[in-house]
Amino acid sequence: MVARRLPGVAALLTACAVVVSGCGTQAERRTDASPGATAATSSAAGRSGPSATPSTTEPAVTAPRKTLKLGAKGKSVTWLQKRLIELGYRPGKVDGRYGGTTLAAVWAFQKVNGIRPSSTVAKRTWEALEAPKAPKVLVRNGKPTRAEVNLTKQVMVMYVDGEVELITHISSGSGVPYCETTTWQGKEQQFCGSASTPTGNYRTTWRTSGWHKSYLGELYNPIFFNGGIAFHGALSVPLHPASHGCVRMPMNVAEVLPGMLGKGVPVHVRGKFKRP
Repeated sequence: MVARRLPGVAALLTACAVVVSGCGTQAERRTDASPGATAATSSAAGRSGPSATPSTTEPAVTAPRKTLKLGAKGKSVTWLQKRLIELGYRPGKVDGRYGGTTLAAVWAFQKVNGIRPSSTVAKRTWEALEAPKAPKVLVRNGKPTRAEVNLTKQVMVMYVDGEVELITHISSGSGVPYCETTTWQGKEQQFCGSASTPTGNYRTTWRTSGWHKSYLGELYNPIFFNGGIAFHGALSVPLHPASHGCVRMPMNVAEVLPGMLGKGVPVHVRGKFKRP
């Protein structure tokens, strides 16, 4: 497969765009959560999250408290990026530059902490970074290694050996019925669906590396867990549900997720997004 350049900051910041990068047809959903699934084995390179679930009881830290806006540079941004990594988020390279990749991590953090997502890092976000909340556990008796998709908050949490390993901003199915006409397998065809991400209990199945072409668009590093529904990187991951049913995530998260989310790992999807 021909390698492609990953998108820059501008691509991620199409926060109101809905692009065709969704999924294939949906299979009958699985509702089993039986034991015996193969747990994901994290590679040393892929694990840079926290050693324990974030909580409000950890030692106090002091945030810079300087108001940051997208495009900011400097030590305060570096502190922000390092702190987000400590808590399991993925702001990208620690370079002191507040770009699109860091923005997606800020959004995820704000949503977990009950703050309305914004590109501005101000008093409430700094206070939460000093005393962060842990993400809500959706499945109390879940396997130690599992993925939980919170459709209400539009976040995904990856647990490895019972600890929070990754928290990311996502964009799930829009819920808007669609009919797309495209050329597939040499002829023009029409595909229709509900654009929903069904709730339920599933397990990861097949995957592919790089860009995967489906009849509804292209998916980056897709990991399928419910028929044609997958976790995958996308060029647009807006604050609202916008996909055909897949779980979109920032490209840098899609780069590392395959190294920690193996085959047969439980995936639990819960909640319902309410538009403001």
